[in-house]
Amino acid sequence: MKKIAIRYILFLLSIGLCGCNKILDEKSDKKLVVPTTLTDLQSILDNAQRNVFSDPSAGEVSTDDYYLLDKDYKALTIDADRRLYSWEADYVFEEKSNSWSYGYAAIYGANTVLEGLDKMDRNAAGAALYDDIKGRALYLRAKSMLQLAALYVPAFDTETASVELGLPIRKSTDFNIPTTRGSVLETYTMIVDDLNQAAELLPITAKQVTRPSKPAAFGLLARTYLWMRQYDKAEVAATACLKLFNTLLDYNQLNTAALYPFAQFNAETISFSVIGLPAIMSPDIAKISLGLYEEYGEGDLRKELFFKRNTDGSVSFRGGYTGNQTPFGGISTNEIMLVKAETGIRNGNYMEGMQVLKDLLSKRWKTGYTDGALSQVNNPDDALLLVLKERRKELLMRGLRWMDVKRLNKEGKGIYMRRLIEGKEYVLPPNDKRYALAIPEDIITLTGIQQNPR
Repeated sequence: MKKIAIRYILFLLSIGLCGCNKILDEKSDKKLVVPTTLTDLQSILDNAQRNVFSDPSAGEVSTDDYYLLDKDYKALTIDADRRLYSWEADYVFEEKSNSWSYGYAAIYGANTVLEGLDKMDRNAAGAALYDDIKGRALYLRAKSMLQLAALYVPAFDTETASVELGLPIRKSTDFNIPTTRGSVLETYTMIVDDLNQAAELLPITAKQVTRPSKPAAFGLLARTYLWMRQYDKAEVAATACLKLFNTLLDYNQLNTAALYPFAQFNAETISFSVIGLPAIMSPDIAKISLGLYEEYGEGDLRKELFFKRNTDGSVSFRGGYTGNQTPFGGISTNEIMLVKAETGIRNGNYMEGMQVLKDLLSKRWKTGYTDGALSQVNNPDDALLLVLKERRKELLMRGLRWMDVKRLNKEGKGIYMRRLIEGKEYVLPPNDKRYALAIPEDIITLTGIQQNPR
């Protein structure tokens, strides 16, 4: 086990630390590379490449919001991308460079920070900075765990969560501790506990939007509870977030002729992070489903801002809140408003939920236009259908669709995903075991943990 542990830690460090070999060659004395100050710990969290620009893309790759032409599918150079796109049961990730490894590298960094803080005197080190760093580490660990859970864990179900396989629970950097999988319930309990602690410790406004804040912690908690289908708690968390941060962009003020109409770090951004853009998701080859594109009506500014028409008549994703074509993975006002609208309707606050949705859509339509569907809603059932439709349209390419389908199918929505590849139809039916993606096979070999049922 010790041999496996050493290999595993070296593996994580090799993908997570820039120039690691050079640093280790120059500093053979271990004491020189162990973080000993708050500044050292803060630097670990400020590793943007690991913690800001590497949100997992596997869920977005697996969704039905886009398709590939056969020629582009054949031209893919990574076989794992083809297998992920067609919902194969196994070997859907490359070795080493994959969502699992990057996620646990971030968790390892968060645990390093938390262990370092435990060795310091809070008051002597500086209470305010100490609390901020601890809150950021807890947020990072929770965010990474939630992203991994969305990919590798079944949809949360209160009746089965205590027995279904969840993630390995890592709260220590000690790799001599055997790796075992916790339950789905234990996985989400850890996420919720970390976010609740983070919300108490973090400031209302972070110094940089790439760092988490109190509103970000509440926002991520709202996302977590939504995915758990604990809609009462999701509404409370969304409300707490919006009380602290509720700035909303008016899309009428954006330049639809700009190459990328949305500014990076725009006013709606609560916490900024980027989903890594794999080749398969490049706007040059990934085409938006025409059925989805046609859901945006006349006067809907999102149709002009989110998409571009190609010369062959197809549609590509133009870009979102990253300020370029890479997908946004952070927390923003529009997502939390949609959580509040959906949960309000589900929790019996139908009129309040509809008002939140109206407030959002009023900034998404050209001045003088209105969404006719809004005026036709006169009961909670229709309101819920509308808010779910708007959620998909508003939060396209945000890393949320995969988990939304998982949770909604648990409620009997019957969403089938389909792809046509070289004349053959591939179907992913509701509640299929493949919604919990196969853990990378090298990780199974390395740790001995159980693979997801296929």
